[in-house]
Amino acid sequence: MKKSLIVIFLILLLDQALKIYIKLTMTLGEEIPMIGDWFKLYFTENYGMAFGMEFGGEWGKLSLSIFRILAIMAIGIYLYMLTRKKKKHAGLIISISMILAGAIGNIIDSAFYGMLFTQSSYHTVAEFAAAGEGYAGFLHGRVVDMFYFPIISIAQADLPAWLPDFIFGYDNRFVFFRPIFNIADSSITIGVFWLILFERKHLSV
Repeated sequence: MKKSLIVIFLILLLDQALKIYIKLTMTLGEEIPMIGDWFKLYFTENYGMAFGMEFGGEWGKLSLSIFRILAIMAIGIYLYMLTRKKKKHAGLIISISMILAGAIGNIIDSAFYGMLFTQSSYHTVAEFAAAGEGYAGFLHGRVVDMFYFPIISIAQADLPAWLPDFIFGYDNRFVFFRPIFNIADSSITIGVFWLILFERKHLSV
């Protein structure tokens, strides 16, 4: 259990430290090139799921937050049961810990950021909010995302006309990889892939 808690703590520490830094120092849409145009820190927020996907308005947002909390509880119970087994599988425990840490990291944003911070905009940087002056209520905050990898970016005009329009974004460009994500999303993704590739045979409690 100790190793699991260390993994969860470190992921949450890195995830929240970077999110708070981005929130308090950057305006929405601001970007910082890290590796040329291939990797940027790009500040955006989303109301929904991982990689900027969204889920149906305010009631959808609330339903998703409640579902996340229930999922966190279920994953936490499963992880605890795994750590109590005599024959422990370290890879399985670490992968489940990463999934749990990522889920907690994003629910922290949803649950508390609306109360803790003022509104971010394309012109102003957010600040810590006084009591009752945050931009949203409990479970209605927005998730902070910042990792952007536009490894390939080609204007629609430079590609064959028969390609379907849905592969192009609002800027009429084909971009790979367009989704913007955070450390919590990465933790969930890595944990799930590790689980599927290497730990399926150990999934029973």
